[in-house]
Amino acid sequence: MATTLPYIRQLFHYDDWANGELVDSLSKLEMRPARSVKLLSHILAAKRLWLERLQEKPQTLPVWPEFDIEQCRREAQDSSQLWTAYLSGLNDDDLARSVTYKNTKGENWESKVGDVLTHVVLHSAYHRGQIAADMRASGTTPVYTDFIHAVRQKFVQ
Repeated sequence: MATTLPYIRQLFHYDDWANGELVDSLSKLEMRPARSVKLLSHILAAKRLWLERLQEKPQTLPVWPEFDIEQCRREAQDSSQLWTAYLSGLNDDDLARSVTYKNTKGENWESKVGDVLTHVVLHSAYHRGQIAADMRASGTTPVYTDFIHAVRQKFVQ
């Protein structure tokens, strides 16, 4: 299946929902697993970093920030608004356009916008899986953030 803009927007809507569920779940815990909050902070900082790369702006956050849960909540809300605005300005041709950037090691790279957008969502899902495992290891039941669940429950359309 070719990547389409409506599908990318659906995936970002899902990603926003899943990150919000995670923020809400972690904020209700008396004893938050520190690694889970650190991974969530990284998810949110990386989303901002990739948006800044796509917009050819300087990096504003460290890749591994030390956010508390309320900072995560604010960053998740800001991220949702910023990505929604960015995605609303794209057209189908933009997905095939290349963008050049430097990674955090200072290496130059070039990627298609569509590939970067797909990476952002998959990166978040990967780390949410790590968070789920970390929460289980700490004796907590993680929130259910699978894509198919979100679609079936109409949290994402």
